[in-house]
Amino acid sequence: MFTAKALGSPAVPPRRSVPVWLIPMLWTHALGLWGLSRQNSVWRDEAATWQVARRSTAETVRLLENVDVVHGCYYLLMHGLFSCFGPGTTTLRLPSVLAMGVAAACVAVIGRRLAGAVAGLAGGMAFGLLPAVQFHLQEGRPYALVTAGAAIATLLLVTVVRGRAGAVHWVGYGGAVLVCGLLNWLSLLMLPAHLVTLVLTRAGRGVWARWATASAVAVAGVAPLALFSQGQAAQVSWIPPLTWHMMIGPAVLLLIAGVGAVLERPRAGRVSVAAVGLPLLAVPQLGLIGASLVQPLFLERYVLFSLLGLALLIGTAVGAAVRAVRPRLPEVSRWLLPATVAVATVALLPQSLAVRSPASRVDDVLAIASDVRRMKKRTGGAVLFVPAARRDTASVSPEAFTGLRDIALSESPEASGTLKGVEAAPDRIRAAMLSQRRILLVTDAPGTARPVTAERDRVKISVLRGHFRPVADERVRGRRVTVYERLVPAR
Repeated sequence: MFTAKALGSPAVPPRRSVPVWLIPMLWTHALGLWGLSRQNSVWRDEAATWQVARRSTAETVRLLENVDVVHGCYYLLMHGLFSCFGPGTTTLRLPSVLAMGVAAACVAVIGRRLAGAVAGLAGGMAFGLLPAVQFHLQEGRPYALVTAGAAIATLLLVTVVRGRAGAVHWVGYGGAVLVCGLLNWLSLLMLPAHLVTLVLTRAGRGVWARWATASAVAVAGVAPLALFSQGQAAQVSWIPPLTWHMMIGPAVLLLIAGVGAVLERPRAGRVSVAAVGLPLLAVPQLGLIGASLVQPLFLERYVLFSLLGLALLIGTAVGAAVRAVRPRLPEVSRWLLPATVAVATVALLPQSLAVRSPASRVDDVLAIASDVRRMKKRTGGAVLFVPAARRDTASVSPEAFTGLRDIALSESPEASGTLKGVEAAPDRIRAAMLSQRRILLVTDAPGTARPVTAERDRVKISVLRGHFRPVADERVRGRRVTVYERLVPAR
């Protein structure tokens, strides 16, 4: 009997398995690309990114001196992307999609190293399905990039704690923390989470010393930004104080962390998913709650990266279930992970569809621009914005406002180094309005409008109500555009 070797045939190369991180990364990318344009809608937070990314570098630096310095690095990044690929919803959101894919891959690698391939694969797949992750997966804001940086930093920490570290790992760790801090300095809350991990794993003195050095360098690099941003604290004055209703979400996550601690029972000195995932899930949440008792800051997107810990715990639970079933029902265990992912995907499908619709956000800056194009033909060339921040529609879609004169504006957003520009004094706005025959007003729809507090806005509303009447009105996706016509004085 002749064999292939005897006949001189080339040996069949061994089959290579697919890397465990590749499937979760591609899965998360697919979820991100699904409905990426959200029916060509852009809401007010993304509009800030859009309009700043279209400014020159000098104009952006001038803006950061007055507002949004915490997002300065992200704005400069998006400016480069807009310059290379042009403005659009794909350019705006694709960085977040790619970043979340990297985060999912890191979760898979951490899970595989600490709990096996099934746990890693399940954790990476679960990460992309988490509702908060799906929401920010398609956001033109920096929070997905922060999550990716935190995932890389956590992966590097696991590597060094397991005794496989070199100088390059510590440099990478410090660099990842530094970049995260420059994108959003509240991401430094990952450091106390990592500190708890070092305590639970009983890291050696050398690891402690190098971790302290890398962390100190990163904090020192972020400190000037954090201190300078305190002068712009009025930007977050709209965040409400903590309430019991706001605490429901964090309470659920902390409960999961508590249950995970009971089930996993992290052993001192052992690098486990519990020692890594539980602190990463719980500590940033508790830290932000504590900071919010001093100044209201609690927004779940500020600690979005803590969901990395939740995904690790979910993956470990699925991996444990597969191991428990495998001895008795090996065929069933083979299909348990795909079945779990399929059931979770179907169960979350309504939520997944909801976050990909324009109605999932407060308003739509682009949708109202088409109404402005059509309705401006009925005006005498004058436009007003209430509040002034609604001028973002003109900044994102300037071509829609061609031929319209902003009669309240005294200095443009670009020239003034602001997002909404500088408006004239109330008496001058009143005089300019009374000289018009027709005025187009862009404002919030009733369901999303806040009480008018600025004196200039109160003057605009007062003059329109007393001297004008609406002749055309359109409302779409949280925005409203109305054409007002001057009342004819009675003889």
